[in-house]
Amino acid sequence: MNMLTRYMGLTLKNPLVASASPLSESLDTIRRFEDNGAAAVVMFSLFEEQIRHESAALEHFFNVGRNSIAETASYFPEVQDYDVGPGQYLDLLQKASEAVDIPIIGSLNGVSEYGWTKFAKEMEYAGASGIELNVYYIPTEAFRSGAEVEQQYLNVLSAVKASVAIPVAIKVGPYFSSFADMATQLDDAGADALVLFNRFYQPDFDIETRTVVPSLTLSRPDEMRLPLLWIALLYGRVAASLAATTGVHGPIEALKYVMAGADVVMSTSAVLHEGPTFFSRVLTEMAEWMERKGYSSVSQLRGSMSQRAVAEPEAFVRANYIKVLESYSKSTIHSGRLTRLKVR
Repeated sequence: MNMLTRYMGLTLKNPLVASASPLSESLDTIRRFEDNGAAAVVMFSLFEEQIRHESAALEHFFNVGRNSIAETASYFPEVQDYDVGPGQYLDLLQKASEAVDIPIIGSLNGVSEYGWTKFAKEMEYAGASGIELNVYYIPTEAFRSGAEVEQQYLNVLSAVKASVAIPVAIKVGPYFSSFADMATQLDDAGADALVLFNRFYQPDFDIETRTVVPSLTLSRPDEMRLPLLWIALLYGRVAASLAATTGVHGPIEALKYVMAGADVVMSTSAVLHEGPTFFSRVLTEMAEWMERKGYSSVSQLRGSMSQRAVAEPEAFVRANYIKVLESYSKSTIHSGRLTRLKVR
C-alpha cells in the first residue's frame, strides 16, 4: 500500500502528522512518534508573548491595567508560567531535527508581526523543515473592520515568508465573513499550507475568587464536520496544501479527511489520550480499509469525495442542506406522547 503524500512541499511517508501539543516538549516522545509511524511532527507553539518577554518589551503590556481592577491580577501569565523559553525551544528543535528522520515543523503562535521573522529564521537555522503560523486572534475592537483583521493575517504570513526559505503553513479559524475568499488570499500570499481549523478556547469565570480561569475541552469526532466541509470545498481550488486538524480520533476521521482532499491529517486530543501508539493503530486500520475497498494509494483516495468529484459541484452545499432537512424527522414530546414532526 502506497501511503506517500506531499505536504507543503515535503514528501511524507503517510498522511498522519503529530500536531502541536505538550507531548513534543519531550525528545523521547518525538522519537516514539517516529517509531509508531508519524510522518512529521509539529512542535509545540512558541508564543509571541514569550518572544516579547525575552526582549523585555512585554513588561508594559503585562502591567498596564492589571492592578487597576483586582479581578485582572491573575489573568496574564508570569514569565515563569511558560515551561520553555525561546532559547530552550530552539535547542530542543535542533536536537529533535537531528534525532529523527521525519520532518520537524516549528510552530509560532501570535497575532502581530512582532518578533516572528527573527524567530522564524532561527527555527530555520535550528533545522526546522517548515514553520506553522498559528494565528490565534479574536478581534474584539469595535473599530476594526473585517478587512483590517484579514490584512493582519496576510501581513504576518507575508513577513515570515519573506524571511525564510523553508515552507510556511498558516493555521486559522473559520470565523471570517467569507472563508473561501480568505483562503484564496492566504494562498495568493504564498501560504504553502492551510491548516483547518484552529480551536478557539473560551475562558471560564470562577465566581468565588472572581478570576478568569482556563477551560480546556479536548476535541470530539463530531467536531470535524466544519473543516471536513471546507477541505472538500477548497480541494483543487488553492495551490496550498490542506491539513485537517480537528476531531481525528481514529481511522474513520482520517479517511474522511483524505477523501475530502486533505494532504495530511493531524491529531492532538487522541494522541494526548492514547499516546504515540495512536499513529501505528490508525495507519494499520487505514491501510486495511483501503485494501478492502480497492485503493492502492493515498493519492488515489485523496479528493474522491470533494466538491470537484461530485456530478454537480455547484449543488454540493445547498443540495446537502435541503436533503438533510427533508430527510430528518424530529421527535418531540407533546402531552406525554411522542409526536413526529416533519422538519421543513
